[in-house]
Amino acid sequence: MIDKDAPPRRVGDVAAVSGALPVHRTGILIIILVSYFMILLDNSIIFTGLPSIQASLDLSSTSLSWVQNAYTLTFGGLLLLAARAGDILGRRRIFIIGLVIFTIASMGVGLAPTGGWMIGARALQGVGSAIIGPISLSLLTATFPPGKDRNQAVAWYAATAGIGGSLGMVIGGLFADLLTWRAGFFVNVPVGIVMIILGLRYLIEQPRTPGRFDVLGAVFSTIGVGTLMYGVVLSADLGWSSPITITAISTGVVLLVLLVVNESRADQPIMPLRLFGSRVRSGAYAIRFLYIGSMMGLFFFVTQFMQNVMNWTPLQAGLGYLPMTLINFAVALWVPRLSRHLHPLALLATGVVVTLVGMGWLTFLTPDSSYALNIGAPMVLVGIGQGLTFAPLTSFGIHGVATSDGGAASGVMNTAHQVGSSLGLAVLVALGASAVTSSASTAIADIVTRVDVALTGSSALLVLAALVLATVMLPAFITERRKPLTHPPHLPDDSPHSPQERKTNAL
Repeated sequence: MIDKDAPPRRVGDVAAVSGALPVHRTGILIIILVSYFMILLDNSIIFTGLPSIQASLDLSSTSLSWVQNAYTLTFGGLLLLAARAGDILGRRRIFIIGLVIFTIASMGVGLAPTGGWMIGARALQGVGSAIIGPISLSLLTATFPPGKDRNQAVAWYAATAGIGGSLGMVIGGLFADLLTWRAGFFVNVPVGIVMIILGLRYLIEQPRTPGRFDVLGAVFSTIGVGTLMYGVVLSADLGWSSPITITAISTGVVLLVLLVVNESRADQPIMPLRLFGSRVRSGAYAIRFLYIGSMMGLFFFVTQFMQNVMNWTPLQAGLGYLPMTLINFAVALWVPRLSRHLHPLALLATGVVVTLVGMGWLTFLTPDSSYALNIGAPMVLVGIGQGLTFAPLTSFGIHGVATSDGGAASGVMNTAHQVGSSLGLAVLVALGASAVTSSASTAIADIVTRVDVALTGSSALLVLAALVLATVMLPAFITERRKPLTHPPHLPDDSPHSPQERKTNAL
């Protein structure tokens, strides 16, 4: 018998039996979740700290926007490249490199004496996040075989994805009010160092995909996604009709079209088009894109409402997200039990619909709205919806993917997440700004109008997500007559966790 919980004989050892499960799966899961949580936290912690950052570093409004934009561009642009690098060069090695980059960059952000330093360090943080994000999920799928253990691991991963953004608002407000905005980034340093040490000790290198990089695919994906997102972030300042915005977005679209053409011909593509051969996976990517865009609208605009209309401090505004955060976490951990009785597609559909009800409720905000009835209560619904949505959405995004494509599938899913958040927020900001047409209205009236219109746009994104689910994913299950995904996703028999190899592992 193999003792699956025995420590490896040396760093990087794999079990003697071919295909044996990695040791210390609980430790590996903790490393994955904590590392993933750090990058999600830094994607939202910045929101409630922006006013303090602007005052501390004497930044203009344009420079302040690039504190987040720099992070967004490198994060989104490098996801596919980082994911494929993990497949080819080794996920453990690349994951550790990502942690080192992210930890050093976090120290740089915390120490930033000027705006330029801050923006550069945030860009470097985005590089580390682009590595950690997709590889954390591919490490998870390679560590946990299909079944109860993977279901529970995916539930924890999804819970982390769900609460990372909203808890970042709480922590950001807490530090900005009681300590300093720098504290949120300094905390990453000791945590990152611990994760690096534990990663070197416990992470097991997975089999690599032999071959070489798809150089053209790397160039097209990195520059294409980066340029597209650059155009999107410019639209907030220059407008959608600006020649610079149009040129950047058009260039990004052309490069992404060239990426698809290249991937159809490449021997070892950075983004295998076979990933989109399943309508289940394609639908999951599209829904994630729309769903996360809707959530970013909620974070951005409800925070504005609480601080500028209700006159709440950053700390109070951050704490205002606690109902959504706590209920999200609790529901997400119940998903594995619920999936024993309900098809994951039913859980996903319920989650999207409940989120839509909560988001629709938020569109009725007025200057006299109370927190409990008009924000807290709908946030509870949104939290329930998030808890039900992220676990099946994550499972469907890697459904049926061979281990060799695990990194690529994780990269596509994380790219949908990151591009969806940036593009969704940019569209909603533009939508909200276009709603204010009267110069005679008061500042508070303008804010309320922008918030209501933008959250209506968020609701529209959720309607589109529901339509994708009904027209793409549901017919796929009906026509393909798939077995209910009580234990999603199932890997093919030629994967390292095939039934035959699992039988070998038990010997």
